[in-house]
Amino acid sequence: MLLLTGATGLLGHAVVRRLTARGIPTRCLVRDPRRLGAQRVRVQLAIGDLADPASWRNALRGIDAVVHLAGGARDQPRATVEELNGLAAWRVLRAAERVGARHFLWIAPLGATPHHPMRMQRAKALAAAAVAEAEIATTTLAHSLIYAPGDRRLRWLERLGYLPAVPLVGRGIARTQPLWAEDAADCVLAALERPPDGHRRLELAGPQTLTQRELVGLVLAAAGHRRRTIPVPLSLLRTALRAEEALAGPTALVTWDEAQLLAVEMLSERGTADAETLGVTPHEMGEVLGA
Repeated sequence: MLLLTGATGLLGHAVVRRLTARGIPTRCLVRDPRRLGAQRVRVQLAIGDLADPASWRNALRGIDAVVHLAGGARDQPRATVEELNGLAAWRVLRAAERVGARHFLWIAPLGATPHHPMRMQRAKALAAAAVAEAEIATTTLAHSLIYAPGDRRLRWLERLGYLPAVPLVGRGIARTQPLWAEDAADCVLAALERPPDGHRRLELAGPQTLTQRELVGLVLAAAGHRRRTIPVPLSLLRTALRAEEALAGPTALVTWDEAQLLAVEMLSERGTADAETLGVTPHEMGEVLGA
C-alpha cells in the first residue's frame, strides 16, 4: 500500500490517475475527498490535515511507500508556509520510519537553500536536511516550475492579458525550465518503480530555459493576447500584494509568496537528463499550450 499526500494538487491529480490506472493500491491523505473527483472511489481515503498530526496518525498503517507531494506557497488557515513545506515533510517522514515503510519519495524546488528569499524554498531546504538523514530509502525529485494548461498560475497570467500592459515581477529576467505536470507525474511513477536504495536525488526540468518575460509572452500568446510587458520593482509589488493579502485574506487573488515563484531561478545544469534516465522525454511549453 502506498500513501499519497497532495493528491488534490496540480501534480498530485496527475499522479493519482496513474497510480489507479496501474492498479497500485493507494491511500490518499486529504482534507476534502470531493476534490479528488472521480478518483475518490478508486483509492482508500484517509481524512486528515498535515497541520494536525493527530488527525492522520493512522493514515500510515500498513504503508510500504510514501509519496509526499503536499505543500504550497500560500499560508493556510491552520498552517503557515513553513509548516506546510518544512514541518509537514519532517512529520510524514518520521511517521513513515516508525511504521517501517521502505521508501519515501518527495518533491522540492530546484535552488532551495536555507537562505533563499522565498519562504517555501527555505522550508523545503530544511526538510531536505532531515530527508538526507532518514533511516529509510528516500528519493528527492528537485523540480523546476511545474505547470499545466488552465492551472491557477497560468489563469492568473491569462487574466492579466486583458490589461493594456502586463506587469512583470521585477525585471522579468529570472529563468526557469518549465515542466508539464503530466511529464512530472510520469517521472514520479518511474522513480517509484526503481528499487529503493539509499538517498537518491534527481533533477526534473523541461527542455526550454525561459525568462519570466518569455514565459509570460508564451502564456499570453496561447491565450490569444498580444501585450507588452512592464517590469515592476519588487519593493513596489511586495507592498501592493501585502496590502491585498491584508484586505482579502485567504481570498487574495495572488500573494507575494506566490508572485515570487516567477521571480526566482529554478534551473538544472543537467536539463532533461535525469527525466530521460527515467524514460521520460519532457515536452516544450509551447507545444503543451498550443502557442
